[in-house]
Amino acid sequence: MTADHVQSRQKPPESDRSTISGLVDQLRRFDGSPEQFLVDLLAIQCFLGRADSGAILRDAEGQGLDALAIYPPPKGEQPAPAWLSKSNAFAREAISVDEAVIRPLPKELAGHPARSYILSLPLKIVDTGQAVELFLIRANNRAALKMRQQQLELSIGLLGIAEKRLAVERKDVDGPSKAGTHLRRLQRAMETLSAVNHQNRFKGTAMALCNEVASQWQCERVSIGLLKGRYIELKAMSHSEHFSRKMRLIQDIESAMEECFDQDCEILHPALPQATYISRATGELSAKQGPRAILSLPLRLAGEVRGVVTAERPAERSFNLEEVEAIRLTCELCTPRLLNLYEHDRWVGARAKASSRRALAALVGPEHTWAKVLAILLFVVILFLVFAKGQFRAEAPFVLEATYQQTICAPFDGFIKAVNVEVGDTVEQGKTTLAELDAAELRLQLAAAKADRAGYLKQFAAAMRDGETAQAQIAQANADKVEAQIELFNYLIDQARIVSPINGTVVKGDLKRQIGAPVKTGDVLFEVTPLESLRAELLVPEDEVFDVAVGQHGYLATASYPAQRIKFVVERVNPAAEVVNNRNVFKVRARLVETRPWMRPGMEGVAKVTVGRRRYTWIWTRKIVNWLRMKLWL
Repeated sequence: MTADHVQSRQKPPESDRSTISGLVDQLRRFDGSPEQFLVDLLAIQCFLGRADSGAILRDAEGQGLDALAIYPPPKGEQPAPAWLSKSNAFAREAISVDEAVIRPLPKELAGHPARSYILSLPLKIVDTGQAVELFLIRANNRAALKMRQQQLELSIGLLGIAEKRLAVERKDVDGPSKAGTHLRRLQRAMETLSAVNHQNRFKGTAMALCNEVASQWQCERVSIGLLKGRYIELKAMSHSEHFSRKMRLIQDIESAMEECFDQDCEILHPALPQATYISRATGELSAKQGPRAILSLPLRLAGEVRGVVTAERPAERSFNLEEVEAIRLTCELCTPRLLNLYEHDRWVGARAKASSRRALAALVGPEHTWAKVLAILLFVVILFLVFAKGQFRAEAPFVLEATYQQTICAPFDGFIKAVNVEVGDTVEQGKTTLAELDAAELRLQLAAAKADRAGYLKQFAAAMRDGETAQAQIAQANADKVEAQIELFNYLIDQARIVSPINGTVVKGDLKRQIGAPVKTGDVLFEVTPLESLRAELLVPEDEVFDVAVGQHGYLATASYPAQRIKFVVERVNPAAEVVNNRNVFKVRARLVETRPWMRPGMEGVAKVTVGRRRYTWIWTRKIVNWLRMKLWL
């Protein structure tokens, strides 16, 4: 068999089975060189996968990639195809990741259409080592490309023939007879696979698999059941397009399949002497239908049992180990294609239901525990942020100020004689002497005034005695004038002792270091403020002022005592904004519900007004959301 012979075979789909059978049979009887054998292998694979070209490259351990076989083979001294020379990187990538790699063919290569792809499949060949198969594929869509890839991946089992062929060349210990057995087994498997691959719907694929297995191994009935929920449901039966699940036969077959599924092993009836599995349901099926020889094999995908194949034939022709291995190989090759069509060849609702079931199984299953715990925690946090509500408080700086403050000034020009209080001292109205001024000069002036008054009174008496009425009136007027001065001096002397006019705290007047210093009338000596008259003036930013209303409560903390919270009530919101520290703010007046002895006018800190309950998401994101709305004009 030559590569040109394989390339020239172009038969209609109904003859593909005989074509594959003939190719594999010729491959089994091939007696040429190993190099030509690999070329013929590539030819068969290209025929099965509908690839334009193929090549087998070997990793020469740091010396590059050697071409073991190329299909179609170059003629004479013709160089390797252009696409192959551009594929070294793809080949090395497939070897490094040890999995299939598919890349689009660069458009700059002349002679190839735009929708061409290079498929790289890693493999190992006996006595050759790490190698890779490259195929040039043309496909118009991703679905067709995926189907070609699956067909070529399944056909990679043909390399087992090459290994056995090389073993025959070296007279391996297995001998020619065992190699021939393996070739016949693979031939049947590939014929079945070819029939399955030509079906595009699940029903047709399942029927083709049942009919091919029944034909290849002379079975009277072959059935396929797939897992549905917790049970196996019969999906196809050889030579029977329609059947009812209410039939007793169907129920018996499903029971035998579930027996195989539950034990996750192959069940053969009659059982071998060393068998340890339970075959009660299989035995009942055999007794009711025959007796018959029955073989049930699980269909696995990614190590998970997804279905069961049950084959039946007369009891005198029981299944031997070679047939079991052959049917097992056939099932392993056909299962991916069968299950792929089963998943996708259903109406949208069924596919959505299956996807939801798998997602829920992964969600509540025993795997990936920590990932699920984190996902649950994240979900709980999201729910908390979306639905939970917390107390929203508008934050603003504040300053303490006094609503009433008594200023105490110097009553006359003089000198400070004594100071009895300091800033922060508590004083009582009319009882606490704040300071004393020196009144010695006033007392001298008072004595002089009293002497003048006595002189004027004598002049008044003399004028009255002499009958000088006018002089008496002048003397009396001067005496009254001096009397007024005496009263003034007495008043000023009394004012020299400065007392507090109100109850409160001295907030200004540290004069102890100024004793003896002169003061003038009207100089401010002390300021006394009642603590109960303190209030807070909040500077609320303009983006939060409309959340603040009269009557709302809140708490404030000063910078001096941050650990102590003072409750307040909003009394007034100024209607006009003011610029403070280059920011637009609204002044909000708040009445303090309680006061502390350490509180003083002018203290600053932070106040928080309790606005109401809001969602945490809104509380934590409102500033950035408002900023984005202003920037993006949303």
